[in-house]
Amino acid sequence: MPDTRPIHISGYARQHNDFYSTPSWVTRCLLRHAALRGPVWEPCCGDGAIARVIGDHGLPVVATDLADYGFGSPGVDFFACQTFPEGCRALVTNPPYGDGGARPDGSRGNNANVSLAMLRFVRHALQLTERANGQLALLVRFQWIAGKKAAALLSSGPLDSVIALTRRIRWFDRGALTNSGQHHHCWIVFDFQRDRAVRPGILFSPLNGP
Repeated sequence: MPDTRPIHISGYARQHNDFYSTPSWVTRCLLRHAALRGPVWEPCCGDGAIARVIGDHGLPVVATDLADYGFGSPGVDFFACQTFPEGCRALVTNPPYGDGGARPDGSRGNNANVSLAMLRFVRHALQLTERANGQLALLVRFQWIAGKKAAALLSSGPLDSVIALTRRIRWFDRGALTNSGQHHHCWIVFDFQRDRAVRPGILFSPLNGP
């Protein structure tokens, strides 16, 4: 499974394996609104951007990835995993799903394939979380959750909340030359221990955050 991150067409050269580090404020928004039960598993840890923030928040983290970015345990294929790592009670990650944008050869990605890959990831994550009777938090594009297949999949699980980021994510940092993000993102949070009689909530963050 290639490690790709959601990113808009920015005009910048694409990173190796489409890896883009998640800004720390994005994870802080999740932690502000979701009471995670640790230890937490980060299965697409990359350089540790999400895992480090969760660890700084006081929760133990098990970090793995298929590729080696110098953090966590490399060589772990998420799709080959049948359970959470021992003791883990929550899964938190920025799923690798690509953006269907320009490729190095100038061609366009296949949006249908991107959507199917994302659905496959979320479906597997939900299955693992159900077996652990745990929590799941995934960073996705806000518009993605409105897709017919995505909405059906999300509705099939114990969706607890949608945390909409009111600030767009900048995947590159080039000072004053940095382009503004073109997409809105959100955290979708599931909890297999939640009261199913309570409707999922939608929250907005950061309203006055960093």
